[in-house]
Amino acid sequence: MNKLLVAIVISIICAFGSVFAFEGEMAQFHWLGEMFLRALKMLIVPLVMFSMITGVAGLGDVRKLGRIGGTTVIYYSITTLVAVVLGTVLVTLIEPGVGLPDSGLEIPAKVAGKQDIGMTDILLGFLSTNVVKSMAEMQMLPLIVFSLVFGGVLSTMGERGAPLLAVCEAGNEAMMKMVHLIMWGAPIGIFGLIAGRFGKAVGTGGMDAFFAQLSAVGMYMVTVILGLGIHGLIVLPVMLWLLAKRRPDRYAKGVGSALLTAFSTSSSAATLPMTLEGVEDNNGVDPRAAQLVIPMGATINMDGTALYEAVAVIFIAQVLGYDLSLMQQVLVVITATLAAIGAAGIPEAGLVTMVIVLRAVDLPLEGVELILAVDWLLDRFRTVVNVWGDAVGAAVVERVGLRSSEPVG
Repeated sequence: MNKLLVAIVISIICAFGSVFAFEGEMAQFHWLGEMFLRALKMLIVPLVMFSMITGVAGLGDVRKLGRIGGTTVIYYSITTLVAVVLGTVLVTLIEPGVGLPDSGLEIPAKVAGKQDIGMTDILLGFLSTNVVKSMAEMQMLPLIVFSLVFGGVLSTMGERGAPLLAVCEAGNEAMMKMVHLIMWGAPIGIFGLIAGRFGKAVGTGGMDAFFAQLSAVGMYMVTVILGLGIHGLIVLPVMLWLLAKRRPDRYAKGVGSALLTAFSTSSSAATLPMTLEGVEDNNGVDPRAAQLVIPMGATINMDGTALYEAVAVIFIAQVLGYDLSLMQQVLVVITATLAAIGAAGIPEAGLVTMVIVLRAVDLPLEGVELILAVDWLLDRFRTVVNVWGDAVGAAVVERVGLRSSEPVG
């Protein structure tokens, strides 16, 4: 993916350069970005459902996972939830999107009626009376719940469920390949979105509006990196030290190659072999824990992605001047946590699944345009946190789920 990274960087430079050179004329290229966004949206439902079904079913019979499986699920749930809450708190305090021109993005009329949302609405939103209708309307929260339960039930069916599981696995692989194909068109799409987005801003408000947007996006970037830094350098090391009785510096050195690979490829799935090697060979984690936790984590443990999605959605709401109610923020936290499970371990997957969170509070999907200029770089940082979380999880599960209270290293 290094060639793609170079191409994306070049497209971003060209987009900004063209805005400086031609100003408002670049707004006419926005349609290139719109095609890219539509291609991504087209894959969201099958990508999330196939990924989650195969991820859960691939663990084997959920009834036989026992203590190690329960420990893994609890660990992933807690760390992901902590990451989302951390991101939500930071973006609410820093307010990086307040005062940023929205360049024509509008709040749908139905959003205004969401202010009175209550806890019962959130709970009812987990289930749908018609799964097919939810697919058509991209109501992702009930689809996530359906996929989790479906994958769990499928894992208990043995040989009878094998043919259907094979179909889901093939579908998941096909979706990943389609995402890869679409991402090769990302340089053109991102050029169109950025050039069109900022070209429109310059055309309507002049260069002052342009620099105002850059400044606000810069604060958004700082907010995301600050959150990832706190989670990756404080929260996870503390859990590693307290729960696994391991020194974070030594453990991080053992998986250093995997973390560097994660940053360069922006793919936790591509980093999987190196993560396993670092955890088992360099840090001496029991293979029984590592070989369950690491592959599972590459599919459903996305602390960095969950934090990023929560920050991005609230940032978009701030840009639109829309104040999310407390219950809506709770909905963002819940949805971002579940959406992270559906984020496949491939580059820019978080960009795809962020639509789930936007849809949960009925914000316009076009709000993604606001963050594309820096998303390619932030993707690297959040992938490192995702992989680091998987590695820490293997040590924690080994200690809590497999071994006694004696130190393991």
